[in-house]
Amino acid sequence: MSRIVIVGANHAGTAAANTILDNYPENEVVIFDQNSNISFLGCGMALWIGGQISKPDGLFYQTKEGFEAKGATVHMETRVESIDYYAHVVHAVAADGTTIDQPYDKLILATGSEPIIPPVEGMDLQNIQRVKLFQQAEEVVRKLQDPAIRRVAVVGAGYIGVELAEAFQRNGRDVTLIDMMDTCVAGNFDPEFSALMEKNLADHGIGLAFGERVLRYEGEGGKVTRVVTDKGTHEADMVCVCIGFRPNTQMFRYVGFEMMQNGALLVDHHQETSKPGVYAAGDCSSCFYNAADGEPAYIALATNAVRSGIVAAHNACGTAIDGIGVQGSSGICIYDLKMVATGLTQKKALAAGYDARVSDFAQVQKATFVETPNPEVKVRIVYDGTTRKVLGAQMASAYDMSAGIHMFSLAIQEGVTIDRLALLDVFFLPHFNQPYNYYTMAAYNAMLGK
Repeated sequence: MSRIVIVGANHAGTAAANTILDNYPENEVVIFDQNSNISFLGCGMALWIGGQISKPDGLFYQTKEGFEAKGATVHMETRVESIDYYAHVVHAVAADGTTIDQPYDKLILATGSEPIIPPVEGMDLQNIQRVKLFQQAEEVVRKLQDPAIRRVAVVGAGYIGVELAEAFQRNGRDVTLIDMMDTCVAGNFDPEFSALMEKNLADHGIGLAFGERVLRYEGEGGKVTRVVTDKGTHEADMVCVCIGFRPNTQMFRYVGFEMMQNGALLVDHHQETSKPGVYAAGDCSSCFYNAADGEPAYIALATNAVRSGIVAAHNACGTAIDGIGVQGSSGICIYDLKMVATGLTQKKALAAGYDARVSDFAQVQKATFVETPNPEVKVRIVYDGTTRKVLGAQMASAYDMSAGIHMFSLAIQEGVTIDRLALLDVFFLPHFNQPYNYYTMAAYNAMLGK
């Protein structure tokens, strides 16, 4: 029997704990988390804020009581102050000041990520919000009951920022979306796809302030009233700052861990850190990016967190399981425009030194003679002109074609070439697709050099 201590109980920590408790019940599991809740699905915050779901109850899929029923010891609202890696002891302090000195045999670090908050003047004004934790989303929902909050500025036009912009507009607010980049969702899509999202947002009345750098926040009576950028001023009764995340690993610096430049703990394919018997999973750790030849990378996604938590748990319990790397597959749905992506964009592939080429194709989803709604699907495949391997893919449509991105993800993982995709055995039925569908036609055109 081993005593396994898990620090952090969101997606990676929850996945690790469930894996151990369900498969290795002979082990003792002790969990520490400084929050008051477990397993919060932050991706559902915007749906709650925008009124697309009526309550947040379904945004949690595990509880303290659930873990305890499986036999774990759970310390909530307890902060880990330090870890003695030589004596194998975790030192923590509970909310009531009680100190806990917890020995361990194996340790899984799942401390997640924290928002990047630039030191901008005026950040201490009221109604400047961060939206990562459940409590922060709850505060936003509560404040939106005040009709005096009419104008909302969202700073950061990545996935979270775009989702929040939609949510606030659905909530009846005037919304301005601000970003230093000249477009939105630029980290996941090439400009041809970002432009679709831009138009989608603008068509729904959201003000777009792209290519603008926030200089300061100004207010009256202690409350924010405007955002001042290098291009102008935007009136706002509430500001949501969501410009990105970084690993929550401050306490692991300068104690001997190998790290990425941004502070993510470097792990091997067993999720083991440079300290033997100490594993890391989720947003606090690195991953192996198959789209970039398996090099270590930082990709903060809940799906990556869950997979890495499972791998860490099995290996901590003595079952050698290798993680197979990730492609960074992701998706977003805003006002029914669905956009999904995996792997590298052309811009990122070129920057990484690949002979990056693209094949674009657009086609209605189903056979043209069907008389039900038949939206067009736009697809881009990014591939290496030298090796012919698929490097990435992007898709967009009002139709739910999201499952298609998984095929491209697998292609990247397994090193499939664009030419192999061209004649892939894909079934045809008018209810679903076309005889020559966009998956294969995009690849076929690339094979022909079009």
